Amino acid sequence: MSERKRVVVGMSGGVDSSVAAWLLKQQGYDVIGVTMEIWDGTPTEEEDGGCCGLSAVEDARRVAQMLGIPYYVMNFREVFREKVMNYFVREYARGRTPNPCIACNRYVKWDALLHRSLEIGADYIATGHYARVCRLPNGRYAIRRSATAAKDQTYALYNLTQEQLAHTLMPVGDFEKPEIRRMAEEAGLPVAQKKDSQEICFIPDHDYAAFVRKQTEQGSCPGNFVNRAGEVLGRHAGFVHYTVGQRKGLGVTFGKPMFVLEIRPETNDVVLGEADEVWSDHLICHQLNYMSVPELTEERDVTAKIRYSHSGARCRIRCVGPDLVECRFQEPVRAVTPGQAVVFYDGDLILGGGTILRPGTAGDGAWEASTAEYSKEPDVTKRGEEIR
Repeated sequence: MSERKRVVVGMSGGVDSSVAAWLLKQQGYDVIGVTMEIWDGTPTEEEDGGCCGLSAVEDARRVAQMLGIPYYVMNFREVFREKVMNYFVREYARGRTPNPCIACNRYVKWDALLHRSLEIGADYIATGHYARVCRLPNGRYAIRRSATAAKDQTYALYNLTQEQLAHTLMPVGDFEKPEIRRMAEEAGLPVAQKKDSQEICFIPDHDYAAFVRKQTEQGSCPGNFVNRAGEVLGRHAGFVHYTVGQRKGLGVTFGKPMFVLEIRPETNDVVLGEADEVWSDHLICHQLNYMSVPELTEERDVTAKIRYSHSGARCRIRCVGPDLVECRFQEPVRAVTPGQAVVFYDGDLILGGGTILRPGTAGDGAWEASTAEYSKEPDVTKRGEEIR
């Protein structure tokens, strides 16, 4: 490199971010390792906090020492509470299923970390995500799928801004996981065989409903299971226990498989139906972020993912109102879930994406009602306080 650029690497203590730091040092960058402190210091979270627990700091520090790079722990607890944990509770209290990792990427791992990194003279931030950043002929930055479909993490990165992408490096995206572990072994990194973190870091026991109940009574009161016609089928334990598409754990036996079709927080009803009712051929989304294009000016045929594990489905998208896009699938897709992200791909590139409001069609009044309802701010805390 003719001019040595400084890059801050977000180090989670895992093999991917460790190899990212190693690769960038090999490429001649001035590398600084940083772990983001976002936990509250309780023993459970320190021991089991995955990418943000105490063990993450210990492992990241060991790797940084081995690589001979400076290493720091930066406190982002406040922004994490506000943008991730409080958001998570608010969405569940509204009857939606949020994706906290997407919020964390946008507002913590990029927005807050990038701002802090630029303050200390860095040119870039880098992570161990399986994705690739590229600059297109139209001058815009976009994210391209990684070299490995099995580990591709582009879905959770669709909400990054152009400024964030311009200052981002993702060196791991060109490799498959076995190659990353092999490089870690060859470099002598102590985390070469460390298992990947899977859980939501602030809910290590996976009991989302219990976490939400500690913060708010909204959605925790028992109510009715109903069908599409409004007929009562049984009683539920509080709608925060359920998500669209769920079959197991309903707590009631119906004599046949029943699935959650919809959550209605305004009436405290959970709508159930049979397997064929879980499929939809359309959705409306909002809170849009465009990546490879500045905006959607005409109908486009794209591939859309409606959840992280979704393989993608062909569809046509079009604007149907301010910050509203309708997505019509060529073939029905299962369990369109309000609160989740829908991400649009043009080949391997992210065109953009948004937050799913609900299945619905423009012109039937569904998306107008959904938008008005979404803007409401419910009281989601027991004593009118945010998470502490």
